Amino acid sequence: MATYVDPPNGIAAQGKHYYSMWQTLFEIDTKYVPIKPIGRGAYGVVCSSINKETNEKVAIKKIKNAFENRIDALRTLRELKLLRHLRHENVISLKDIMMPVQRKSFKDVYLVYELMDTDLHQIIKSSQALSNEHGQYFLFQLLQGLKYLHSVNILHRDLKPGNLLVNANCDLKICDFGLARASSSKGQFMTEYVVTRWYRAPELLLSCDNYGPPIDIWSVGCIFAELLGRKPIFPGTECLNQLRLIVSVLGSIPDSDLKFIDNPKACKYIKCLPYSPGTPFAHLYPSADPRAIDLLQKMLVFDPSKRIGVTEVLQHPYMSSLYKSNSVSPAPAPIDDLNLDEDISEELIREMMWMEMLHYHPEAAITNS
Repeated sequence: MATYVDPPNGIAAQGKHYYSMWQTLFEIDTKYVPIKPIGRGAYGVVCSSINKETNEKVAIKKIKNAFENRIDALRTLRELKLLRHLRHENVISLKDIMMPVQRKSFKDVYLVYELMDTDLHQIIKSSQALSNEHGQYFLFQLLQGLKYLHSVNILHRDLKPGNLLVNANCDLKICDFGLARASSSKGQFMTEYVVTRWYRAPELLLSCDNYGPPIDIWSVGCIFAELLGRKPIFPGTECLNQLRLIVSVLGSIPDSDLKFIDNPKACKYIKCLPYSPGTPFAHLYPSADPRAIDLLQKMLVFDPSKRIGVTEVLQHPYMSSLYKSNSVSPAPAPIDDLNLDEDISEELIREMMWMEMLHYHPEAAITNS
C-alpha cells in the first residue's frame, strides 16, 4: 500500500506531498491520493490513485530519472506529444502531467492516465475462460482504435497484449506510444528497434527500409492468434529463429511474395530455408470459429502488400455483428511532429517536455515566464 512519508529534505515543495510505494518515493500533487502500487517496469512504478477534485480513479506512472537514457527520454516525449492530440474510446487517455518544481533540473516525470484493471497479457495467461465473443469484442476494439490511429497517420509499432489495457467490463484501450511514428515519414526511424519480436512483421525482421500500416496488422494477427490459442503463435528466441517459425507455420514463401524485400541477403536467407508445407490455422485452433480462421489467414500474410487492411478487417464477416461503418470516431488532422531529431540534447528534451506539461497547466506558463 501507499505509505505517507516526510519529504526527503524535511521541506515539502509547494502543492506536493510524499508517499513511498515499493521502495519508490512519489512526489505528487496534493490533489492526488495514492491507493496502492499496481505495476512496475524498466521505466519505474505505477500506482492507482484518486483525484480528490474530480473523485476520479487514475493511474500515476512515475518515470524515474527520465533523462538518464536519451533514447528513453525521446520515447517519453513522443508519447506525450501524441497523446495530447488523440481522443478515442479505445486509446488510453493521458489526463495530466504533473508540473515539477524546477524547470531546468527536474529528473522525474509523473504521468496521470485513466485507470484500467489489467492488460490482455494477464488475461490470456490466466485461467479465466475466454469465449468466442470475448475474442471478437477484444479484437473489434483493438481494430477500432487502430483504424483511428492509422487515419491520423500514426503507426503504433509496438502492439502486443501487454500494451492493451482492459477493464472488468471488457473495455479495451491501446497504450504505450513511445515507439509510435508518423507513417508518412521516411528515413531515420525506419531502421530503429520496433515491435517486440514475437509480434514483429516479416518486413521488420528482414530490415526492409520502407514499411507502413501493414506492420500493425501483422501484430494484431499475432495477438488474435494468442487469444485463440492462449499462447504466442511465433515465440522466437532471436530474429532468424522468428523468421523460421513464421515460415514453418505459413509454409515456404513463393518468390512472388518476396518482391518487397530490398535486401538481397535477406531474400536469399528466406529462399534457402528448408521446405515447409505449413500448418493450417484450423489445425492450430480446432475449436475456433471458421470465420476467425479465415480472418487470421488474411492478417498473417508474409507479403505486406497482400495483407488485409484495418477497414477490411472490420468489414470481415467475423466482425459483422459489431462493426457499423459510421461508428468510427472522426479523427483530427494527421499528426506529423513525432519524428524528433535523435541527436537533440537532454536540455532540449527537458524543455520540450516542460512545454508539453504547460498544455495541462496553462497557469504555470505565467508563474514561470
